[in-house]
Amino acid sequence: MVYYFQSTVVDPPAYIYVGKDKVENEDLIKFGWEEDVCAHVYLRMKQGDSWTSIPKELLEDCAQLTKANSIEGNKKDNVTIIYTPWSNLRKDASMATGQVSFHDPKMVRKIHVPARQNPTVNRLNKTKVEKFPDLYAEREADQREKRKAERLGREAQKAKDRQEKVEREQKKWQKDHAYDDMFREENMISNEDRDAGFYEDDFM
Repeated sequence: MVYYFQSTVVDPPAYIYVGKDKVENEDLIKFGWEEDVCAHVYLRMKQGDSWTSIPKELLEDCAQLTKANSIEGNKKDNVTIIYTPWSNLRKDASMATGQVSFHDPKMVRKIHVPARQNPTVNRLNKTKVEKFPDLYAEREADQREKRKAERLGREAQKAKDRQEKVEREQKKWQKDHAYDDMFREENMISNEDRDAGFYEDDFM
């Protein structure tokens, strides 16, 4: 089971989710998305947004929810919560259930939580929804959509490159042939034509 929450401190609202227990969190670790930012809870960011620029209010929502869902952390004040992109999580067979490490410790940030803020936790809990998602299927569907978008983007770029090449070739041809019409026979005047008075009116 996965619990989903909605944070309305940003517009559009952000979605935060967490496993029912550490066993459920194992699947979240395994089938996370590239956009996910993890503490104990998971924040699903919009594609293209940076995890280093999460709005302060949203970060505080995540921190309060993390504290509230931690058996030990919920009992204490002045706790420090760490967070990192999902892609930075490292998991191997030697680790206990729910335990993780990091590929790059430099990609780990901290937020200090002085105390539980009940109004914040209560607001988030009112949006709580319990689901039994197929996390693997959801991630596969998301990756298919991303691959499709990337393919369409590449095709659009190729079409743009082809069009630009055609335009460059046309401009080059026009430049190379800019004076062709000046030397056509019908546009040329002989000295005999000049003597015949073609230009008499010019000197009246």
